[in-house]
Amino acid sequence: MTRAKRKRTGRTGGLQQFGQNKFRIRYRVKGKRHTQMFDGTKEEAEAKIRDLLGSADKGQFVEPSKIVVADFVRSRVEHWEASGEITARTADRYRELVENQIAPHLGTKLVQKLRPLDIEEWHTTLRNSGRADGKGGLAPRTIGHAHRVLGKALSDAVRNEVTVKNVVAAQSPPKVGDEEMVIVKDLPAFIERLRPHRLFVPAMISLFTGMRIGEVLALRWGRVDLERKVIEVREALEETKTQGIRFKAPKTKAGRRDVTLPDQLVDTLRDFRKAQLELRIKLGAGKLAPGMLLFVGVDGALPSQKRISKAWSDFADQIEMPDVGFHNLRHTHASQLIDLGVDIVTISKRLGHSKPDITLRIYAHLFRKDDSKAAAAINAVLGT
Repeated sequence: MTRAKRKRTGRTGGLQQFGQNKFRIRYRVKGKRHTQMFDGTKEEAEAKIRDLLGSADKGQFVEPSKIVVADFVRSRVEHWEASGEITARTADRYRELVENQIAPHLGTKLVQKLRPLDIEEWHTTLRNSGRADGKGGLAPRTIGHAHRVLGKALSDAVRNEVTVKNVVAAQSPPKVGDEEMVIVKDLPAFIERLRPHRLFVPAMISLFTGMRIGEVLALRWGRVDLERKVIEVREALEETKTQGIRFKAPKTKAGRRDVTLPDQLVDTLRDFRKAQLELRIKLGAGKLAPGMLLFVGVDGALPSQKRISKAWSDFADQIEMPDVGFHNLRHTHASQLIDLGVDIVTISKRLGHSKPDITLRIYAHLFRKDDSKAAAAINAVLGT
């Protein structure tokens, strides 16, 4: 039995050996006794005791806890949503990451026992075999999302004295390569393949305005001015498991914006409006009221973002472009503007970004292809 003492503080520690390289560590802090098992040499066990007592001397000691990673992160997501720190949709996405990427690999580990090596091995596992369906690995971008959720939870753990250190902060997520951002390169050919599909109009809006799918589905006829060639973006549709489909205001002031329309999109919307009016006349449903949604169901049902995304995914598979998600239409629009030499401030406003540097960060690789565009973009941001 080995003992260590802190005479001034009354804190003591000792260890008891159980076989080769296995010890029970015992220590007392603030009059309370603690024990834990330790695997390692006697010297390492004694060093562990010194670390524990030293942290107590510095006011950094935390009570031993049996809470595991999965339970802790789940509880934090619940708290973030309930406190309004994140939206219901973001909470849904976080829960998917917890259940599919965090819990299966780190879920049963004690929060206090996590080490940087665990995070490194977790990244490797996700890259090689992290898909929920078991069919291969995940893209670095998805791994990065899971990394940030876990890191945010562990930051809370440190602040609330559940653990001493946020080990995720010590390990960088995998680097996201430029090739991950897929854009449509042959736009005329793509539009012709898209034309017969029922999602032709919403896709054209995203392609030529850069609007997000939730913003497109929330569009009302009163916000579409075909004479002025402007769409007023004022709200978005959000679909979550807990609250269903609902309208929400833009997250930032920049999200409320007026987007000018090219002639091709104006013609598409005129034809679409004419077809909608003719259908309503046949059904005896009356005129198109200003507050009516462009993509509302015949029965008045709100459009489902999840069903639209699934239908788009099926279409992308049919035309052998499975990597082109609906959101990639927004990226395609941004890349077109960059290629045309539109200044970054205008692009940022059109996309609804709160700051031009967000646009620069997302599309930095497109500017790197042409250094003169990069310099012009920076000048625009700085106002020079």
